Amino acid sequence: MAPRKRQGLSFRRKESHFHIDKVKKFLIWPAQGAIMVLLAFAFVYLFGIRTSVIGMSMQPTLTGGQEILIDRFSYLLTSPKQNDVIVFLPNGNENAHYYVKRIVGTPGDTVLISDGLLYVNGSICDDTGIFDRIADGGIAESGVTLGDDEYFVLGDNRNDSEDSRSSNIGVVRRSYIIGKAWFHLKSADAHMGFIQ
Repeated sequence: MAPRKRQGLSFRRKESHFHIDKVKKFLIWPAQGAIMVLLAFAFVYLFGIRTSVIGMSMQPTLTGGQEILIDRFSYLLTSPKQNDVIVFLPNGNENAHYYVKRIVGTPGDTVLISDGLLYVNGSICDDTGIFDRIADGGIAESGVTLGDDEYFVLGDNRNDSEDSRSSNIGVVRRSYIIGKAWFHLKSADAHMGFIQ
C-alpha cells in the first residue's frame, strides 16, 4: 500500500503563474501607442503646420485664402535655396501674420532690379513668360548684396507684392524663416498639390 500523503504545511516552493511573456504583451501595446503619438506629433510639427496665404502677391502660384502646409524639417538639414517658396515673419515680428514669398537671392548674392528685370550676380533671372516686368525695383534698384544669413524674396505677382523691395520688409534673415511652403490644399481656384 502506497504511503498516504500528509496534509498540512509544505515548505516546497510553489510554481509561479507569473509569465514574463504576458507582461511583455501587456506593456507592448501602450508603448507602441505612445510611439505612434510621438511620430504623429513630430510629423505634424515638421511637415504639417498649416497657414493661409494672405493677399494676391503669390498669384498665379498661390491665391489669397489658400491653405498651405509648411515643411520645417528640410531647413534643419539644408539651407534655403533660390526659387524656394518660404514662409517667414517679417523682421522677425512674432505678432505679424506669416508672409509667403519666393527666394530670388541667397547669402552672398547681389540682387539688382533694372528696367523691369531681375538680375542676380549680373545674370538675368526673370523668365518674362512667367513673371511680369517689375514696375518698381524698390531698394534693389541700386543693387543689394546679401549678408551671410540674408535672403531676398519676391512675390510671384511682382507688381502687387510687399516683399524685400520694400524697406519695411527688406532682406529676410535666416532666423525669420519658419519653413518651406511645400503643399497647397484645395481652393476654389485650384486643386491640392505640391508647390512649384
